[in-house]
Amino acid sequence: MSYLDVIVFCILISAKCCSQDVVFPSWFKFGAASAAYQIEGGWNASDKGESMWDKLLHTQPRVAADGANGDVACDSYHLWRRDIEMCVELGLELYRFSISWPRLLPSGFPNHISEDGKNYYNNLINGLLEKGIEPVVTLYHFDLPQSLQDLGGWANPLIADWFADYARVVFTLYGDRVKTWLTLNEPFGICDVGYNLQQAPYLNDTEVGRYLCNKNTMLAHAKAWRLYQEEFKPRYHGKVSLSTLFIWYEPLTPDDKEVTELTIEHWEGRYAHPIFSKEGGWPPRIQQFLDNAAKKEGYHRPRLPTFTAEEIELVRGTYDFYGLNHYTTRKVRKAKFGEEIESWPFYGSKELGIVLENDRSWPLGSVDWFAMYPEGLWKQLHWLKDTYGVQEILITENGYVNVDDDLNDWKRMKYIRDNLEQIQYAIEDGINVTGYIHWTLMDNFEWLAGYKVNFGLYAVNFTDPERKRTPRESARYYSKVTRGRSYDYLHVGLYE
Repeated sequence: MSYLDVIVFCILISAKCCSQDVVFPSWFKFGAASAAYQIEGGWNASDKGESMWDKLLHTQPRVAADGANGDVACDSYHLWRRDIEMCVELGLELYRFSISWPRLLPSGFPNHISEDGKNYYNNLINGLLEKGIEPVVTLYHFDLPQSLQDLGGWANPLIADWFADYARVVFTLYGDRVKTWLTLNEPFGICDVGYNLQQAPYLNDTEVGRYLCNKNTMLAHAKAWRLYQEEFKPRYHGKVSLSTLFIWYEPLTPDDKEVTELTIEHWEGRYAHPIFSKEGGWPPRIQQFLDNAAKKEGYHRPRLPTFTAEEIELVRGTYDFYGLNHYTTRKVRKAKFGEEIESWPFYGSKELGIVLENDRSWPLGSVDWFAMYPEGLWKQLHWLKDTYGVQEILITENGYVNVDDDLNDWKRMKYIRDNLEQIQYAIEDGINVTGYIHWTLMDNFEWLAGYKVNFGLYAVNFTDPERKRTPRESARYYSKVTRGRSYDYLHVGLYE
């Protein structure tokens, strides 16, 4: 144990001494998450189709750290039984995973359903249910079939129908057993990241492509949600939503309050307001701001593609709960004259003329954008309830990023504990947060960072052909949390 670890440990002991016994209600569920491309491997097994991540990293291997890719990753395609064992060891009630669209539909279309792909997910779902673990299934977690990307991908308006066709296949195959669905993981990531040279399809098209993508993800989600409501909910009585990455933003000074509200509309509202607000459509302030910017730049059409009245009604209200991915908080300030701005949701926006910073009082994690400010989650939960009136919130991702493989991951333990504490406070305030899903179950391929960073409760040896999984201290801690239903790990006996 390092000197720093001792300090952190002492801080946690102090927190214990000042805390009260806190037990989460019986209806609150604990889980962990993963995503298909990040863990499955088996990239060309059987008749699986090529994904856009396969194509990107096979043709441009250096865009990811060390030329890494997900060809094998954690090899969960073969080791899914071990994954279920880890869920049991952790005492999970929920396991969130995604289905690989090209594994199930090799052409991207429902003209051919892969028997191998169908059976793989059947085995995983059935294996979880046999252990009393509820599957939470994401239809799309960034791995678009390359065949559809070749046709324009998420910038093609027809993708909303293609996605609904895919959703119908998945609901038909697994709807009798899966009761909680997420259509899309982080549309923000699909569009604002994928069209900003930060992940597949690795396009540099932030002025047009990402906004076409923005609208099309909203329509795709809505069509899948309405399909489930009309054809499957009467039989299976499940819930459907999407998971949204929402970094909490606060003004650096009182003078930055207005631009902070615009920032929230830009990176949260564009992907939530059409669905969760009472009026639907784009958030008015950011729509006007972007339209004015487009006119100044000589565009004759709005930056945000216009919703028709029918489309507003199609998208509005298409949720059964709010799926929140939360990691950190950033301070917002107006950029100084002539200041260089890195246009990225963790650093700033040239469009808005803002710079994002950490508060100096917030401890930093292993990367410069990852500040630990758990109170931001509490504020965010209140904002969601006050702004959209949502009646249920499920934390679909929350986790700590690390850059080393140390099994004694004390900072991750503190991060989990402190965020659970804020969730408990929100529940006491009357906000219906029904579950917490930790990102991630195990180390995985972390997109363009490759295997250089980790979020896992379990460490994975990626040089071992067997991809050995080893529990970190955070796994031991989290298993006590899930069984004792308390974030106070000393209370529930981790160090007995």
